[in-house]
Parts: sequence; C-alpha cells; structure tokens
Amino acid sequence: MRLLFIPLINLLLLVRALLGLPFRLLASRSRPAYIRFRLTGDPPYRESPRRRRLSLGGQGRPEPATVTSLEGFRHALELLAKDPKVKGILVELEGLEVPPAKREVLVKLLEGFRAAGKRVVAWAVSTDNLGYQVMCAADEVLLAPAGRVDLVGYAAEATAIGEGLGRLGIKAHFFRRGPYKTAPELFTHPHVTDIQRQTLEGFLDERFTELVDTVAKGRKRTPEEVRAWIDAGPYSAKRAAAAGLIDGLCSEVDLRARLGMKEGDEEDEDEDEGLEPFPMYLARLPWPPVKWRPLRPRPRLAVVPLSGMIVPGKGGSGGPGPEMAGSDVAVKALRAAGRDRRSKAVVLYIASPGGSALASELILEAVQRVAKKKPVIAFVDRVAASGGYMAALGAREIWATPHAIVGSIGVFGGKFDASELLGKLGIHRTQIVRGRNAGLYSPMRGFTEDERAAMEREMEETYQTFLEFVAKARGRTKEEIHALAEGRVYSGTRALGVGLVDKTGGFEEACRHAMELAKAPTERFELHLFGGPDRRFSLLKLLLGGSQAGLYALCPTAWGLLGFRGGERFK
Repeated sequence: MRLLFIPLINLLLLVRALLGLPFRLLASRSRPAYIRFRLTGDPPYRESPRRRRLSLGGQGRPEPATVTSLEGFRHALELLAKDPKVKGILVELEGLEVPPAKREVLVKLLEGFRAAGKRVVAWAVSTDNLGYQVMCAADEVLLAPAGRVDLVGYAAEATAIGEGLGRLGIKAHFFRRGPYKTAPELFTHPHVTDIQRQTLEGFLDERFTELVDTVAKGRKRTPEEVRAWIDAGPYSAKRAAAAGLIDGLCSEVDLRARLGMKEGDEEDEDEDEGLEPFPMYLARLPWPPVKWRPLRPRPRLAVVPLSGMIVPGKGGSGGPGPEMAGSDVAVKALRAAGRDRRSKAVVLYIASPGGSALASELILEAVQRVAKKKPVIAFVDRVAASGGYMAALGAREIWATPHAIVGSIGVFGGKFDASELLGKLGIHRTQIVRGRNAGLYSPMRGFTEDERAAMEREMEETYQTFLEFVAKARGRTKEEIHALAEGRVYSGTRALGVGLVDKTGGFEEACRHAMELAKAPTERFELHLFGGPDRRFSLLKLLLGGSQAGLYALCPTAWGLLGFRGGERFK
C-alpha cells in the first residue's frame, strides 16, 4: 500500500509546487536581504514526528520567526547561506533558557553561517549571561536603548534548615554513605558544610571560566578585560555601549535602517517590513524545499526521556514543583522502544538528579534488557546524578556534554520525627506494635538502636550494590569506583577523565553514533519519542511522605545547578 500511496502524495506535492510557481517567481524579486529569527525559551534538538519535544513544557503556537528546533535552525541557515541575495540574518533574543550544551550548538551554527560569508546581527531588549554569550557569536551586537546587560557572573546559595526544623519541633534522622552525599545535610545541619561549598565552587569556577572565554573570543578582548566587565556589571544599554560590550543602541523600529535596508512607506503600519521571518522567505523562493515522502520508511531512532526526580510507580498527581519520572512509565517506554522494529537503536535522554533507589534499579534493569536487543546510548546534557546515573549504566555507552553534571554515586535514607511539633499542637498518638522494628516508619519518634542498625545494614547493602553496578558497567573494581564515589559529582569533562562516561559530545553526535552502532544510515533517520514525563511533582505529597523512612539515590546539588543564572539563586 505504501508503494501505491507515496508516489501519489509526492505527485500532489509537485502539483502544488507548480501551481504556486508563477506567484513565487513574482515574489522572488523582492526577497529580503535579511531574515529574522527569534531565539526564546528552550527549543528542542529536533521536532519529533509526534510533535513532542525533548525539552518539555506547555507552549502556545510560536510566532513565525521563533526557532522551534535546533535542527530546523541549522537547515534554515544552510539554505540561506547558499542564496546570493541574502546578506545575513537578524537574531532576536528574548528569555532564552537553554542549557550550556544547546548554547554551544547555537554559537557554532552562527559561527558557521558567518564563515559562509554572511552577516549575523544580534538584537535584544535585555540579556543575561546566557543570552550575551550567544550574542557574542554575531558580527554586530545591538541593544534597545531602554535595555540592559546583566553580565554579572554566577552566584550560588546553598541552604541548611536543620536549626529551623529544630525550632519547629521536627528532628531529621538520616543516614548516608559518603561525606560527599550532601542531600540530607539540608535537613540535619544548621549551616552549609565545607564539602558542599567546595562542590559548588568547583562548578562555579568551570562555568565562570567558560563564560569569560566565550565572551573574550566573541568580542575579541582579553580574559582580563572580560573579568573587569563582569565585575562592573550589570549595565544599562548606554553603559554597555560605552564600555564596548555592545556595538550600538537601536530600537526595534529602526532595525531596518541599521541593517542598511530600504525604508518602507512612512504610512505603512507594518513596522517589521523587510525583516521577514524564515517561513515568509520560503514563500518567496521559486523552488522552496519540498519534503518528499520516501518510498521506504526511513530508519528510526528511539528516544526515551528520563526527566526529573525518579519515583516508584507512575508518579504523583499534578501540583507545583519539579518534574518527576515514574519508574512504571520509564520501564514501559523502554519496553516499547525495544519492541519497535523500525527503531534501530535507542538514546536514553537523561535529565535527572536521582531519586528512589528501588525505582532507579528497576529502570536500570529495563535499560539492560533493551541493550541486549539493540544499541542503547545514554545521553546527558544537564544532569545524570545518583539514581539518574544508575539508570545510564545499562547503556552500551554513556555520552555527556562538557558541562553536564554526572556521578553522585551514593545513597541516603531516613525520616522526620514530628512528635515535638505535634505535642505543641496538642496532638498525641500512642503506638502499639508487634515486632521489634514494626514502628520503623513512625513519624512520632526517632529510631531505636535496633532500627538504626537495620537502616545501616540496608544503607550499606544498597551502596555496595550501586558500586557493583558501576564497577561492572565501567570495567573497574569496586575499590576503584569507591574512590570516585561517596557522593562526588563531576562535570562531563571531569567524568570523562575519571572514566565515568565514554565520550563528550552533542546530541546529534550521540544519535549518529547510536545509528552507526546499529549499522544503520547515520544521516537520514527519524526520531521517535517513547514515554516522557506527563506529570508534575506534588510538593504536598513530598511533605506528607517525608515522615516515612526510605532509601534515596538523589543529588540535590546537581538539581540546583540545573537552573543557575547570573545574579540569581539556584532554583
């Protein structure tokens, strides 16, 4: 049936192209010299056929100039670079929120477009560290007269609420394996420890050095000059122009004149005339690219996202807070990807700081089963820490971007004792048990000596199991992994150096390598998304469930580092 319908569909596409040819020939004479693109939010690497993105989040229909995927942006620039009538592009930035890995892709795309002899002009009303690094890849950096440049470096604020809980009458009883497993310190310590401070400072140093180098390269300044810029920030638009951070001030309505384009009729109400978005440019091409349907289906690469805190089951009900990945959902998605005959390989896209040790182990087992059928690559561009890293161990190879957060091999567990708080409120409970450790999970008291011994045994067993998983997957001894573990976290670059990941690279590189391992075409293939987080984390459920004892493979430091911004606190 496909051989019958596909030629018919392609014939219809050809007829449509021919019918519109006269109109496009007339319009092609007035093709603009500059094409407008808008970078905002967190565009996905690719648009999947199911129109679901790797970077999730509810969004309405974007305006025509908005970049909706990095792959689409790349194709657009490649087409524009071949058009002699096109002088360059205008890139508008507004609320860009991409991770460092995607920022590097954007910078390389703009640099490649400039290398083709085209001009790149970047414009924004206001910008921060992230946006400014992308703008520095342009030939000219412009800012609205009323705008600002928040080039201030990075700040991190770690929190310890142990003393506050004590004043409320809540006591935190936690156990851990490894001094670098700092998760329970949030609840047990009155102040941030030196180890947590050193961990944060290590990541800040790496990110700050990269910020300085990127700006210095783009603005052709020395690192010392860039550091002086950062220490003197933030900047109003006028101060930024005077200091050399930008090349000029320009309102949106004056962009045409700034680009040297012909002014439109003063009575024309369209202030963006001459700055057309890419879809309108395509409409003016005599022969725009046509998405012909292949006679044979293209090979498929399965992508299974694992995003958020890992929890057992399907996850909780809707509510405020970060995403969570239910083990049932992840396992079901992995099984479906393994069964799908068209999917030649699987990319496990991990963006998780960890979570439940049990749920993480269930996902690991599912990854291992799929890896026996077809190549599986675990890819990390944000974080794969603790339980998130455990899930990655089932893949044939682990890929990370240079600034991804990896590791945190360790475990912790415990509960909260709210008896004092409830007593102040006049709430009294009497516990009657049969069995020495039957009251282990009670929030009305701490652990007995027997219960403490039971928790310690389970903690040690879980940690040793984690070490065995890592040692087997990485081809090392438990002793070697233990020296790298105890909760330590690494950037992607450092993780490669100590052998916790196999390669550093981008998403497209990892996808092509997965297809190469499957001996499938590495250029023309489709992505198909299986699963994905459809629920949100319930803060209320966390608070109510926090009174119960449990074992967790979680790295809150990594979770916080996901959202750090210049001049802002960790989220």
